[in-house]
Amino acid sequence: MAAWLAWALLAAVLTIGEVMTPGLFYLGPVALAAIAAAVVSGVGGGWIVSILVFAAGSVASLGVLRPIAVRHLRTPSALRTGTAALLGADAVVLERVDATDGRVKLGGEVWSARAFDPEQILEPGATVRVAEIQGATALVYV
Repeated sequence: MAAWLAWALLAAVLTIGEVMTPGLFYLGPVALAAIAAAVVSGVGGGWIVSILVFAAGSVASLGVLRPIAVRHLRTPSALRTGTAALLGADAVVLERVDATDGRVKLGGEVWSARAFDPEQILEPGATVRVAEIQGATALVYV
């Protein structure tokens, strides 16, 4: 088997391992080093040069990329996007909201709404908070 192919297979196995173990981010940087070793081997570098490139690439990528990934994983939840960003947001009741229907103004847009508590009735003008988003309907409460 060609050396470059062995390095490429190692990179593939390491990549699959990284995908199967989310949150650790050890195997991904090493897979990048294996790709670099495959390239060096493919252009005619000897096995010693390939191993040195793999070792140096592993240390460098783990030292640079892993800390960045760990910081990214610790990003505060305040940076949520989409409907997740609307949870806990304030809205204003435009049309009476009860257990079956209603309208609220949420984030500058008009949303269909239902009361989170089925026994609660919210009148127009009331400020409410979003408890949940179900499809295109906001479930709200006072």
